[in-house]
Amino acid sequence: MKNLLSWEIFTLAFSTLFIAEMGDKTQLAVFSLVTDSRAPLSVFLGASLALILVTLIGALFGNLVSKIIPPHFLKIGAGILFVGIGFFTLWESLIKTS
Repeated sequence: MKNLLSWEIFTLAFSTLFIAEMGDKTQLAVFSLVTDSRAPLSVFLGASLALILVTLIGALFGNLVSKIIPPHFLKIGAGILFVGIGFFTLWESLIKTS
C-alpha cells in the first residue's frame, strides 16, 4: 500500500499513455462515433468508461502477475511480443502488396 499513489509514477503513466494514444485506433474510433452519432458527450463518457475499465483490468492483472513473475521477465516478454507483432504486421503488409 505504500505505493498507492506516487505522483512521479502518475505523471509517467499519464504522459506515456497520452502520447501513445494520440492518433491510434481508439481515437479514430471515437472520432468516427462522434461523426456518426453527433453525440460527443455520450461518446466521450462511454469511451472514457471503457478506457477506465480496460486500464483497471490491466493494472489489477499486472499487479497480480508481477507477484508471480519477476518484472524483469515481464519486460522481456512484452518486448518480444511487441517486436513479434511488428514483424507480423510488416510481413502481412508486404504479402498483401505483392
